[in-house]
Amino acid sequence: MFTKKPDGKEPTAFDLGRTAPPLPPNGAMPGSGGTALGRGVGGKASHSQIGADLTILGNLISKGEVHVDGEVQGDLHAANVVIGETARINGGIVADEVVVRGTVMGSIRGKRVVLQSSSKVEGDIYHSQLAIEQGAFFEGKSRRSDDPTAGVQLPDGASRQSLSG
Repeated sequence: MFTKKPDGKEPTAFDLGRTAPPLPPNGAMPGSGGTALGRGVGGKASHSQIGADLTILGNLISKGEVHVDGEVQGDLHAANVVIGETARINGGIVADEVVVRGTVMGSIRGKRVVLQSSSKVEGDIYHSQLAIEQGAFFEGKSRRSDDPTAGVQLPDGASRQSLSG
């Protein structure tokens, strides 16, 4: 029998000395085909955070917002993406809205793309709206498009339709 903690909250698995179930040997979530799929409870979009001490080797797909402060070596597909100042992305980014404060080595496809003053981007940007702050580093081509995310293939056979609902 478990008792409540002094603060009145129920004990968690961490408090009880338990650990989360292990991931498969390849590190992928079950059923994801090697790609992490971010979905909130009940299939709703959520906010995901990649911390500064975390390195992801592989593609990320999320229905919601992804904030990256660590390193991602692979493609990133989400509704909204924020690349923090300490972040480093080696791969493409596809999202409706992309804000870059850190380093991106790869193409960016977004309806609204903002390169803030601390950003460094080496790759092409396909956009409907683009803002580049003074001091930002951008080496590549800028291509305006009415829908820059249309027709983009998701990694590992996932479909864009599965992200929208």
